[in-house]
Amino acid sequence: MKLVWSPETALKAYIETVKSCELFQESAVAELVSAMAAGWNAKLIVETWSKGGVIATSIGLAIASRHTGGRHVCIVPDEQSRSKYAEAMEEAGMSPEVVFGEPEEVLQRLVGIDFLVVDSRPKEFARVLRLAKLGNQGAVLVCKNASLRASSFRWIGVLEGGSRRLVRSVFLPVGKGLDIAHVATSGGNSGLSKGKKRWIKHIDAQSGEEHVIRK
Repeated sequence: MKLVWSPETALKAYIETVKSCELFQESAVAELVSAMAAGWNAKLIVETWSKGGVIATSIGLAIASRHTGGRHVCIVPDEQSRSKYAEAMEEAGMSPEVVFGEPEEVLQRLVGIDFLVVDSRPKEFARVLRLAKLGNQGAVLVCKNASLRASSFRWIGVLEGGSRRLVRSVFLPVGKGLDIAHVATSGGNSGLSKGKKRWIKHIDAQSGEEHVIRK
């Protein structure tokens, strides 16, 4: 499945998410990720969630999966979180797949991820990004609560040493910060010529400093 942007699908998911999440805090994050996942026609949408997290983002991703005919899976750390998450989603009229366990075990079963949203607060969030088995045509990776994570995080550090490479990344001051990356894999077409150098800009969420890297 090639990642091809569809503005019509993105708009439909955005509007539905606005209506569904108007009573939730941080609904802007939900609306944005919903439109992105739907617009990229993501068939396997995966997110991480822990007890106490905002549920609006999950509602937005569930709506996106309906518009793309895809699969929405949420990874939680334990049975208690699974129960709380399922209960909250049922109240919202949603029923995504929920799995819990160690990232190494869970992510072995989720192959071909097109759209991944991780909460930057848990310490293992970067490990989830590294272990994720992305689709052959690449994927979109999203870190929410990015302003709360360690300032040492770099996309290049997460992706180095494998078959994945960063096409572009952007930090958006939405909610508590969204750090978004478009990643190409060796099995897909990134739209960039082989061997061609490209300047990549990254803004540090903590300091606001702008870093420009040639890759």
